[in-house]
Amino acid sequence: MDINFSEQEIKFSEEVRDFVSQHLPGDVSRKVLEHKRLDKDDVQRWHVALYQKGWIAPNWPDRFGGCGWNSVYQHIFDVESAALGAPRLSPFGLGMIGPVLVAYGTETQQSTYLPKILSGENWWCQGYSEPGSGSDLASLNTRAERKGSSYIVNGQKTWTTHAQWADMIFCLVRTSSGARKQEGISLLLCDMNTPGIEVRPIVTLDGEHEVNEVWFQDVEVPAENLVGEEGKGWSIAKFLLSHERTAIAGVGVSRRELVYLKHLATVHKFHGKPAKEDPVFMDRIAELEIDLLALEMTVLRVASGEASGGEPGPEASILKIRGTEIQQRLTELQLEVVGQSALPHLPMAWGDSWMGETPGAIHAAPLAARYLNHRKTSIYGGTNEIQRNIIAQRVLGL
Repeated sequence: MDINFSEQEIKFSEEVRDFVSQHLPGDVSRKVLEHKRLDKDDVQRWHVALYQKGWIAPNWPDRFGGCGWNSVYQHIFDVESAALGAPRLSPFGLGMIGPVLVAYGTETQQSTYLPKILSGENWWCQGYSEPGSGSDLASLNTRAERKGSSYIVNGQKTWTTHAQWADMIFCLVRTSSGARKQEGISLLLCDMNTPGIEVRPIVTLDGEHEVNEVWFQDVEVPAENLVGEEGKGWSIAKFLLSHERTAIAGVGVSRRELVYLKHLATVHKFHGKPAKEDPVFMDRIAELEIDLLALEMTVLRVASGEASGGEPGPEASILKIRGTEIQQRLTELQLEVVGQSALPHLPMAWGDSWMGETPGAIHAAPLAARYLNHRKTSIYGGTNEIQRNIIAQRVLGL
């Protein structure tokens, strides 16, 4: 495999930089680079800009409104846009249920939902995890009983990211009880405004309202909102999760945060002197950078395989493990280098900018919240322990 970018790919990198520089709203970029919280409107404005450019669904086929990029182009876009402070778009429509509907949806489902995902008219959330059914997702208990032309859904989902903003939820439900717990699981598309759906906020350690409980009480879902065959939702769920785990690697954002870490090492003192003069601390940064480069090479290898028509396999678990570990190490080192300056981590303590040369709480304040938030990365999308089991079974044959 040639891991060097071609001349065409280099030109595409330049095109991405030019476009992002000109069309990414400046206030949104500043929020991202300064680690301030984004609201729905911040993300939506960037979504619309990409939609108008025709760059909103890079991994969708052309005939469904995608831009036909291969995975290498997607990687280039992610790295270049992240460096300039572009926010991550909501993945649940574009990166998860969209590809599922392309692969498994009926023509009616595709024509009904895909255009609204592209335009940003519909926001989606993911109804997978339940109390007691997180990593062991196949043990889920939310039930859907077929009655005439509808399913009646009862149960609870938890850790549902941005359910408070979502118009739709794609939901794994149990439609029958089989000999194996993976059997009898189906995938339904539910309108969040349907009577009987209740969203309850969960405020996380960093003070953020990002995740929620979603309760279903006799919720009526049209039978035509079943994706694929009844009882065959587990195969669809695995298809979706492989794409999610590949995306979680987050090389572009980690590269940006590594640059920021080096900036912090320049302006903050560490044991009485600038951190960049501490050889032990700089060794840790160097080790982290080497690991990030290795991750990027692995991502490009996977991307090369996908560009040739393959689907992500167990290597998605490798990317998920290493990507999330690197993200957590970045937040740990950032927090360590600023020390007590990160204590006032509440949003009201944030200042106007961290981009100046004067160290202090103004630019360090968000880092404690960021550290706390990133404790979850090794858990969502399937815990890293589960991913190691997948590698052991499917790669090592244990």
